[in-house]
Amino acid sequence: MTSKKIAGSPADPPARRALSARELSGELQHGQSRDLLHALHLLTPAGDLNADARRKLKQINHFIGLLRPALFDVLDQSEPATVVDAGTGNGYLGLLVYELLVGPAAAGTVIGLEVNAELVAKARKRAQRLGFDRMEFVQGAVAEFTRPLTNLAVVALHACDTATDDAIALGLRQQAKVIAVVPCCQAEVARSFNAARSNEPLGPLWRHPIQRREFASHITNVIRALLLESHGYQVTVTELVGWEHSLKNELIVGRKVQRANAQARSQLHALIQQFPQLRMGLLDAVRQTT
Repeated sequence: MTSKKIAGSPADPPARRALSARELSGELQHGQSRDLLHALHLLTPAGDLNADARRKLKQINHFIGLLRPALFDVLDQSEPATVVDAGTGNGYLGLLVYELLVGPAAAGTVIGLEVNAELVAKARKRAQRLGFDRMEFVQGAVAEFTRPLTNLAVVALHACDTATDDAIALGLRQQAKVIAVVPCCQAEVARSFNAARSNEPLGPLWRHPIQRREFASHITNVIRALLLESHGYQVTVTELVGWEHSLKNELIVGRKVQRANAQARSQLHALIQQFPQLRMGLLDAVRQTT
């Protein structure tokens, strides 16, 4: 008889194992409170961190750790900084950015943008309860946020489908000093390739559904990076965390270093011309900002 493995048991890979309250300290960043993790329901009432919550926390903490140098450049300016968390959802990223970076800097503001009114109401209550008085949550679509901001960083973690593109477009419109995104899905682009003929010369690249999803994801992120470069951002594209934690794992970080980059702009338009079947909201951002 084969024994059934219990989730979270020592037989699980270390990265997938749940942690008890006594083991938790090694998972936390300096200054990270258990109170906030309880408020976000990442910790159980007993203070334990289950395996799913551990993966989620690891992704957010690693995202913040990789962003720390770029965000400190914004926070260290004489002008007050604003960090916009686009498509904030439950507010995990924005709240943790406030606790770990903006709060200790004693200056600056975090704004969470979210279309779901119920999630916004809950996030506002959490921020108020935790005393995060320089944090606000705005209900509405990222694409519709037009408040003028300066000394800005725009971040988005797993904002679904076109919401990542809306975050990038927001950063470009506002000339953000930092734009950092971990895209989620690229269903819009996959649909455009699904409608394209698979018997054209490059058709085998997207003939099969699984390859179509992967190809759509790849070409979308290439366009995103080139778009940022064309607007004068120094771009790095890297893995966020180990693939055992998330398959949506590509981190794109842009830091504004110059007004524009003509070579990147030329490459961007050449790529778009190479794939005329592309139909995506991001291309509207390309047209509006070039």
